[in-house]
Amino acid sequence: MKLSTKGRYAVMAMVDLACQNKDTPVALADIGLRQDISVSYLEQLFGKLRKGAQVKSVRGPGGGYLLARGADQIKISDIMIAVDEPIQTTRCSVGSSKGCVADNSRCLTHDLWSELGNQILLYLSSVSLADVVNNKIVGTSGRHLFPPSFITDCSTSILQETDYHAAE
Repeated sequence: MKLSTKGRYAVMAMVDLACQNKDTPVALADIGLRQDISVSYLEQLFGKLRKGAQVKSVRGPGGGYLLARGADQIKISDIMIAVDEPIQTTRCSVGSSKGCVADNSRCLTHDLWSELGNQILLYLSSVSLADVVNNKIVGTSGRHLFPPSFITDCSTSILQETDYHAAE
């Protein structure tokens, strides 16, 4: 499966943007500092996000970017699609009628990996930016394995010790 930094960084930057003041444009330099992503890379990503109607740009002094819609209306899949990040789980080229085997047939596990890609896209379509910002993504991701100082969120910059122990 391939998920490049393009998709991960776009989602990180959008979550950062959603964490900021909703009415004030956020400069890419500020997002870059907080997320350790180069401004030139963010410019490329936000150009695609703007064309994909996920963000609005504000020019001039105090300019930057705003979410195009509420964080609860922007799905993680919207972000991935806007930056041209396909969910590729097979060796076959996306949309190609040719298979991944030398004789152009499909490999024995093609349907398995293809369905995994569909499930990933369904999951990303069910998660909004607001879900991520509000720490509503709960599962077995290992969140309880890390000390509270390691995990940050938008509302408190560092999880409270009580939140960490409550999760155990």
